[in-house]
Amino acid sequence: MEKGPIVTVLHRDSVPASDLMAPVADRAVVRYTEAAGLADALRGAEVLFVYDFQSPAVPGAWHAADRLRWLHMGSVGVDPVMFPELRASEVVVTNTRNVFDGPIAEYVLGQIIAFAKDLPESMRLQRRHEWRHRESERVAGATALIVGTGSIGRATARLLRAAGMRVRAVGRRARDDDPDFGTVSADLYAELPAADYVVAIAPLTERTRKMFDATAFAAMKPHARFVNVGRGELVVTDDLVAALRHGTIAAAALDVVDPEPLPAGHPLWDLPNVVLTPHNSGDFHGWRAEIVRAFTDNFGRWADGRPLHNVVDKTLGYVPG
Repeated sequence: MEKGPIVTVLHRDSVPASDLMAPVADRAVVRYTEAAGLADALRGAEVLFVYDFQSPAVPGAWHAADRLRWLHMGSVGVDPVMFPELRASEVVVTNTRNVFDGPIAEYVLGQIIAFAKDLPESMRLQRRHEWRHRESERVAGATALIVGTGSIGRATARLLRAAGMRVRAVGRRARDDDPDFGTVSADLYAELPAADYVVAIAPLTERTRKMFDATAFAAMKPHARFVNVGRGELVVTDDLVAALRHGTIAAAALDVVDPEPLPAGHPLWDLPNVVLTPHNSGDFHGWRAEIVRAFTDNFGRWADGRPLHNVVDKTLGYVPG
């Protein structure tokens, strides 16, 4: 008979390394399961570690969560598990905040520099063996609007400021003395017209879903660039395609899209003013080990009866900060 608290780990293809999971295995019974076996693995479990954080399996297996007390997401975004039954339950939800902050901030700065220095066009000219002198833009002095004021947004603001950019932000609560953003506005449309770069980092909630639509893109400068490292569903994709085709905005760098993965025939693949990456802006070498360490560290706190790190407000759908 199984003894000790039961920890279920939802994975896909491969399980976390045993040495990384040792702090949990020494104090609990660990059940590893893929999506098809999640319901069986949840029965009697007190903890669920969603290592496969892109899996849609949790809502369908929720009926079997008869003893669950804590669910930990191996990602920052928790939207895949914000279904009504979980929100209404007493199950505590935590996420993997802070692991991806620096890497995603670097990605954003990299895309901004690539746009300013027109690096995609340089690569196209190189492939054609064409030597064409061009001038480029300065990053320093340009204005970046960061939409989303969580830990990733803060890391991004600090890095962009270090590069000499002017940074403003849009968040749920307006304020003038934020240590990282300076001014934070609650009015997206008041801020969009002044931005040279608009960076979407907001969590996906009912309030933010489809916030970037035709009206939002029309409010931007024609030379503005849009960078999305939040969720594809923050954007009305057809409206973005139209804005890029018609010159409403200049370009976009998209690490997340809707739908995802992007279908082979989708127009975003072939637009010359679009840079696409496959939802990997935060995936540095060793990231999988880091998300396991974040869980095992939190498990130690849970097992000792101490407060958990990165507790999600299930009403808001993210960790308030």
